Amino acid sequence: MATASLQMPNIDLVAALRRSRRFKSAESVPFAILPASLMDSLAALDVATAIVGNGDRLLFASDSARALGFVRQERLFGDELLSLVRQARRGVEVLEASIEIPRGPVGSGRRDLAVRVAPIRGAAPNEGLVLLLVQDESESRLLDAVRRDFVVNVSHELKTPIGALLLLAEAVMSARDEPESVEKFAASMQREAHRLSNLVQEIIDLSRLQVNDPLIRAVLVEVDDVVADAIDRSRTSAQANDITLVSGGVFGLKILGDREQLTKALRNLIDNAISYSAPKTRVAIGIKLEEKIIEISVTDQGIGIPRDALDRVFERFYRIDPARSRVTGGTGLGLSIVKHVVANHGGEVKVWSVEGSGSTFTLRLPQAHQEEVSS
Repeated sequence: MATASLQMPNIDLVAALRRSRRFKSAESVPFAILPASLMDSLAALDVATAIVGNGDRLLFASDSARALGFVRQERLFGDELLSLVRQARRGVEVLEASIEIPRGPVGSGRRDLAVRVAPIRGAAPNEGLVLLLVQDESESRLLDAVRRDFVVNVSHELKTPIGALLLLAEAVMSARDEPESVEKFAASMQREAHRLSNLVQEIIDLSRLQVNDPLIRAVLVEVDDVVADAIDRSRTSAQANDITLVSGGVFGLKILGDREQLTKALRNLIDNAISYSAPKTRVAIGIKLEEKIIEISVTDQGIGIPRDALDRVFERFYRIDPARSRVTGGTGLGLSIVKHVVANHGGEVKVWSVEGSGSTFTLRLPQAHQEEVSS
């Protein structure tokens, strides 16, 4: 496991605990009676903190510990973290590790946590007090991955429109005495420039998503607002293609996260459905709640997706039909952006499709907990 760089705070935890007259042992210390001065000191640190007693009983957890997700329902979450605590309790050394925990109840999104665990020196053996300092390294690691991938992906994808613009520029120069040819080549140059602009913007959007963690600065987001905003932004495209947009389902649901990112993801799905649908059909947006998981689905009556492509549609720059993508202006990044947004919110995206019968893409996101709604 990689070494973390966190420093233990200079706080006399045992002395602070013993200043509480009611403190006898770790088993007898409920969360509420830890000294206020101790809790204030730990809460002021710029890392997430927790104190655990015998039996892995949680005695204290900062708000950031709950936000990071390693404290859930007043218990430590994750077998690897619990193993570190038990190992620290048996020894005297400070333990350091990097661990991963799920971002949410569904999906493959993970948090990378740098953890430092230490027994509280001076505590009696039967007290078993352990201090945890935890820092989220997800953003820094994602930033490193973006830097590694950026040059490879961008150099490959930019070659096509840039090459086309160079050829068209040469054609315009060769046909400068033929107004009709110049007009034709200029129109082609305009299309390629527009495609290049879209590609650059999508690359920027994807890069931002990979390094901006929506759960660090999360707010409560109304699902109804996200759906209404995404539909409104896609309405012009739908009208131009003679597509009807309809919506319905459960109202009043809330998600913890970033409203703009969620709207972007849903709009990408709606725009994708419009691009692959025939005129005079409809695209339906539905909202459901299943076991505290909010499902936002986008269903079209379009051409569908081949079975062998279903597992690849979320890959960067993957296009089922490159020729059609050139016509529609697709960059091959839209669904990859959707996948990143949902994973970063602790959810997942599913797809169902049959060729000739349309497709349904479903965003599955955890519903905001009641305590989050209350706060």
